[in-house]
Amino acid sequence: MDPEVGNGCVQEDEELGWGKSLPVPSVQEIVRNDSLCVPERYIQEHQNRPDYHSEVSYASSEIPVINMSLLANGDKDELRKFDIACKEWGFFQITNHGIAETVIHNMKEAIAAFFQLPFDEKKKYAMPANDVQGYGQGYVVSEQQKLDWSDVLFLVTLPPSVRNLKLWPVTLPGFKESIDQYSTEIQKVTEEIFAKLSLLMGMDKDGLKMLHGEIKQATRMNYYPTCSRSDLVLGVSPHSEASTITLLLQDDKITGLQIKHKDSWIPVEPIPDAIVVNIGDVAEVLSNGLYKSVEHRAVTNEKKARMSVATFVIPSEEVEIGPLESMVDDKQFPRMYRNMKYVDYLRHTLERKMDGKAHTEYLKL
Repeated sequence: MDPEVGNGCVQEDEELGWGKSLPVPSVQEIVRNDSLCVPERYIQEHQNRPDYHSEVSYASSEIPVINMSLLANGDKDELRKFDIACKEWGFFQITNHGIAETVIHNMKEAIAAFFQLPFDEKKKYAMPANDVQGYGQGYVVSEQQKLDWSDVLFLVTLPPSVRNLKLWPVTLPGFKESIDQYSTEIQKVTEEIFAKLSLLMGMDKDGLKMLHGEIKQATRMNYYPTCSRSDLVLGVSPHSEASTITLLLQDDKITGLQIKHKDSWIPVEPIPDAIVVNIGDVAEVLSNGLYKSVEHRAVTNEKKARMSVATFVIPSEEVEIGPLESMVDDKQFPRMYRNMKYVDYLRHTLERKMDGKAHTEYLKL
């Protein structure tokens, strides 16, 4: 019998959250029980399988790398690089971001410690029936859809007042402290990126921050077990993100993230202690399509398990998103997206499986 994650219980004392995801088997436990087993539900349709022969590996070196120290200090060349990265790639890696190596190390150790817990212990933090927070897998909306070869722990991390600590493994030594430190440091980096995006979009440097109301941060901790048939499965299906920006901490040694650029899948090779930043759907809408959220996916590895941490920066639920006036010109840059309350868009995305750029199409006029 499959070791299923999810307790199926509705939290009576909690309001309905952003959405829900159906309980599915733990991939980590599938592999632990039989390392050669790849259940049919994880085998992707032929056209969706990773094609390692067609990956454009050489283009990985072209993915922009932004020096955050130069950017923060007003270097015009770095700002130009940043602008081009947001327009032409939607993805870039940042170095010299100011987050201490010990903070990054402790975050990685905390995630590793969680996924090393016995399965019965991890199940205590399973996603409730009416929430996407907790341990399990996101975006599972039907019993028929193909599943990703990964397990996740998804938590809303900032502001502290909205945390659901019932789903935090706070008894794990150092876990909460590591999350606290990392999320605080990521917020500082976020504010610097927001300041530069604000200037590029015709606002003062606090413009994006003010538009977001109370900025929220959600963290998805991913565990990608080994797979004996990595050519048949995906760690995460192709998608763009419903965030403003997402900041990803990769495994330093194993390449798993791929981005779609000019119709080709390009691997994002890790730079030790760098953070990958990608433009989310909200930034695409606010910029009226000047900056685009980019389709990306994760592949698996036959020999080594991999972990990553994705931090999603999102507006307050009641904020209305739509093109900024400074980004609209009726003749040259007509409005491309409609206005919508952010929580409505977020719930729309979480009610559906990951499906490339389908979600942003919903926002277009």
